[in-house]
Amino acid sequence: MNKTLQINLQNAIQDKLREAEGRKLHIKRLIPVYGGDINQSFRIRTDRGDYFVKINDAQIYPGMFEKEADGLNRLAATESIRVPAVIATGRSNDLQFLILEYIEKSNPAPDFWEKFGSGLAELHRNTRRHYGLEYDNYIGSLIQINTEDTSWVNFFIQNRLRAQLNLAINKNLVELDCIEGFERLFDRLHKLLPVEFPHLLHGDLWSGNFLPGPQGQPVLIDPAVYYGHREMDLAMTLLFGGFDDRFYAAYNEAFPLLPGWEERMPVYQLYPLLVHLNLFGGSYYERICQILNGLT
Repeated sequence: MNKTLQINLQNAIQDKLREAEGRKLHIKRLIPVYGGDINQSFRIRTDRGDYFVKINDAQIYPGMFEKEADGLNRLAATESIRVPAVIATGRSNDLQFLILEYIEKSNPAPDFWEKFGSGLAELHRNTRRHYGLEYDNYIGSLIQINTEDTSWVNFFIQNRLRAQLNLAINKNLVELDCIEGFERLFDRLHKLLPVEFPHLLHGDLWSGNFLPGPQGQPVLIDPAVYYGHREMDLAMTLLFGGFDDRFYAAYNEAFPLLPGWEERMPVYQLYPLLVHLNLFGGSYYERICQILNGLT
């Protein structure tokens, strides 16, 4: 980023902060925060305290931060698990930004996992009539289709598995036997998946999207919200080794999962695995094939 763009961006962020907070403040410096694949992230040091900002290209990811802000606000409204407060969204030339409350990471409290599990259960108690969401959003850098449906199985097939499978086909990432395996699975899903009300989901609940915040209590970040089957969030937590056992015990005590939930986890993991295949390439293909072979 050249110096003029950087100055214009910093001024736009400062103006948005002043507008949102209703007071004058001055940005002292932007401190890079590393770890994301899509965004540039910074800790904003001001004379009125610290904030967090994410920046990316508005042409490549149109509306991403407005949708993320809405997702965070939906999660916050449940008063179940803390999320960073949304301060403002804005734009400077082709760059868009999202300003959030800055949350200092700490060491997890002794009851961190119990609070996390029961908090997620409380989040999932928020329901409505239709699966999906009023708009499409993002899962990583990919569009997440949220076309509303009254059938969970139809929603899962069309908006989760088939949408990502078609993208993988267009990228020549899958072979014919894999495509046929998905088609066989689609024919069986009505018998495999139980019916539940649509529940508000975080949508991208892996180990990189939570942290221990103040007093060591759980904080959720980077959601990809929609209303779906709550086992989707649980399956995501188990994708890369799983969370602490106390998390699952606390969740089940607060909001018991339906019998057989553990056997259904591989079905739901196909969605994030397809996402990872489309984002990062063929290293996830073998695991997708293994799951399909075990199910069909």
